[in-house]
Amino acid sequence: MQRRTFIKNTAVAASAAVIGVDTFVQASPVAPPLIKKSLKYGMVTEKLSVLDKFKLLKDLGFDGVELDSPNDIDPKEILDARDKTGLELPGVVNSAHWKSPLSSADPKVREVCSKAMEKSLYDCKMYGGTTVLLVPGVVNEGTSYKDAYERSQAEIRKLIPIAEKTGIKIALENVWNNFLISPVEAARYVDEINHPLVGWYFDVGNILRYGWPEHWIEALGKRIMKIDIKEFSRKKQQDEGLWKGFNVELLEGDCNWPVVNQALAKIGYSGWASAEVPGGDRKRLEVISQKMDGIFKAV
Repeated sequence: MQRRTFIKNTAVAASAAVIGVDTFVQASPVAPPLIKKSLKYGMVTEKLSVLDKFKLLKDLGFDGVELDSPNDIDPKEILDARDKTGLELPGVVNSAHWKSPLSSADPKVREVCSKAMEKSLYDCKMYGGTTVLLVPGVVNEGTSYKDAYERSQAEIRKLIPIAEKTGIKIALENVWNNFLISPVEAARYVDEINHPLVGWYFDVGNILRYGWPEHWIEALGKRIMKIDIKEFSRKKQQDEGLWKGFNVELLEGDCNWPVVNQALAKIGYSGWASAEVPGGDRKRLEVISQKMDGIFKAV
């Protein structure tokens, strides 16, 4: 290398070190992890038609809404509202998994949930969604941890042919069910089922009682299919009682949203976030929409 060229290159390198390499090489933008905003249909309390509820949500900036399934709403009315407003139906929430869990010792009870899940998978396909939210099981005095684990996995495996037929994913949610309370165990549970249509619907707020969302996100990784948004205050839990921990507004609890977003970005998540908080009328739903915008932008 000629002395003149060496000096020139050295000067350029020194300048870059002083003013920042981004002046010379623009970094590729990183996609935000939360990009589509949804909520649960039951959060809309105004007495309106399905179409007008969809119009309201669309007007407030929501991209989608999740319904319970099975439900008693005319599917034609749902599809008409979807098509006229452009509001998406990203998924459904199975409506039988609490009352009739897949972990029950009674085969007839498990069958109720299994049949309901079949209907949920077909409903989700009809709506144009991608996931059915399922609480996999419940551990209580009458149902041991071991039995809940084995029974629920067996029942989920039986549902896989319907999931394959519809192309709809079974997304398991972490809730206060005394079951799958470790992120490593939750990941293992899914891995043992070993099917690409079975994963996780991660609820950020539910974890704050006994852990940190970012730790779960790291452990679950690509198994996460959807995100539920809510808050929790450990101080309220301690001072006022366990369930009072949820009585806190979005962005005002113990969830460190910038850290959560960083963890989601690190695993490559980019998709839906659905609010699961107390709803209300237009004014209340507008607050939720604005708070979610703040969560989406938290860095």
